[in-house]
Amino acid sequence: MGIEIERKFLLRADTWRAGVTRTLHLRQGYLIDAAALAAGLARASVRVRVQDATAWLNIKAARAGVARDEYDYAIPPADAERMLQTLCNGLIEKRRHVVPVDGVHFEIDEFLGDNAGLVVAELEQPAEDAPFPRPPWLGREVSQHLRYFNVNLIAHPYAAWNARERAGDETC
Repeated sequence: MGIEIERKFLLRADTWRAGVTRTLHLRQGYLIDAAALAAGLARASVRVRVQDATAWLNIKAARAGVARDEYDYAIPPADAERMLQTLCNGLIEKRRHVVPVDGVHFEIDEFLGDNAGLVVAELEQPAEDAPFPRPPWLGREVSQHLRYFNVNLIAHPYAAWNARERAGDETC
């Protein structure tokens, strides 16, 4: 069984850009829509992802928290493109910047399209309580806030967020 332990953070500044060692282009769509997940009708999200010339089918447990079951399967890129075009309700597109800090790789996702303007840092860890560096550009943790889950950004993109949501008010 695959377990992903991932934390998400907002950013305080864009000084992270000086540390970028690699940038990837990602497009992804979901085969189970966000409404079904939000209503508790699905126990997992099923995602098709194309990263540059590589493609995966990803299955992730549909629950909040930093540790979730996750499975990744390589698929032919042509199949992934067809799935994105014909089976997915919406698409997430982003640039992922890899920024190493003290031996830890932060992935900074800079969203495009309807989610342009949203930038979050992700960090995968070996254990939930594993220590990690906190560079000055790393802001507030939003790992528990469903609004920042990619699947939810299709149904409620950043462009549609009100001022309170953009300010990080979690009572919205």
